Amino acid sequence: QVQLVESGGGLVQAGGSLRLSCAASGSIFSIAVMGWYRQAPGKQRELVATIDSARSSNYADSVKGRFTISRDNAKNTVYLEMNSLKPEDTAVYYCKAERVLVYGSIYNYWGQGTQVTVSS
Repeated sequence: QVQLVESGGGLVQAGGSLRLSCAASGSIFSIAVMGWYRQAPGKQRELVATIDSARSSNYADSVKGRFTISRDNAKNTVYLEMNSLKPEDTAVYYCKAERVLVYGSIYNYWGQGTQVTVSS
């Protein structure tokens, strides 16, 4: 089992910045990909960014150039630096970890989420 705990959310004005953190614990040895997702009220949950063990990253078009995902493998922590925040970035942000076992099974784990609110 993998446990994920997000932190760093809060209230910020448009144009401001926040840095989210997600710390993984438990059976963390085989985590291959970590990512951030978000869900706004009345909307579907959407992918924000992912990063693999080699630190190769992908971003949703809506956040390219503004958000940066990174990870510290020694600390088992993934970060999301959010700059130039917009009101439409307001959502609950969730951390996700993909665990690939040696025999090929894949498991996904989710954190409880952290609220990000951007005021205009």
